[in-house]
Amino acid sequence: MPTLYTAERCPYAARARIVLAEKGIAYDAVEVDLDDRPAWIYEKNATGRVPVYEEDEGLVLPESEVIMEYVEERFPEPALWPVDPAERALGRLWLQRFDDRLGSAYYAARRGDGTAELEQRLVDLDRALEAQPYLTGRAYGLADIAYVPWIVRAVERFGVELPAAAAEWFERLSARPAVAAEREVVAALA
Repeated sequence: MPTLYTAERCPYAARARIVLAEKGIAYDAVEVDLDDRPAWIYEKNATGRVPVYEEDEGLVLPESEVIMEYVEERFPEPALWPVDPAERALGRLWLQRFDDRLGSAYYAARRGDGTAELEQRLVDLDRALEAQPYLTGRAYGLADIAYVPWIVRAVERFGVELPAAAAEWFERLSARPAVAAEREVVAALA
């Protein structure tokens, strides 16, 4: 059984938790205290960050994007990337540009710099979701999973109101058990 080194408060770790849940993969969760990181986590990931995914065969993978892609390839069903190569590439572009499209604005708000930039990024996200139902394309997938942990936290922690298309997208995602479980985790942190 694989092990996931995780932290409930970490949205990057949430990506891995959601992907594993969507794939129906059981795993041992080891909670890492991010305020007092144990020395051994640096042996698993030189940066000391979570998530880290480890298999019994000795494979140790840090970084949420790498974990998401690996799990998708290793366990192809249910598919979380579209079959169409162009749609898949556009979904990967959402992952590649995460910091510019949402991440940096979220962390600015978290630092206390206000939510204006975050709200603008959500308007941009809304425009994209007016054109297609999911960030991944016509169906839910890894691009959606890559963004939703920050949306959960923006809504729950900052009380951010989502524009219409983004709110509908978030509602669709929240109906999925894996995302609903993450919303419960975040609600319990407050």
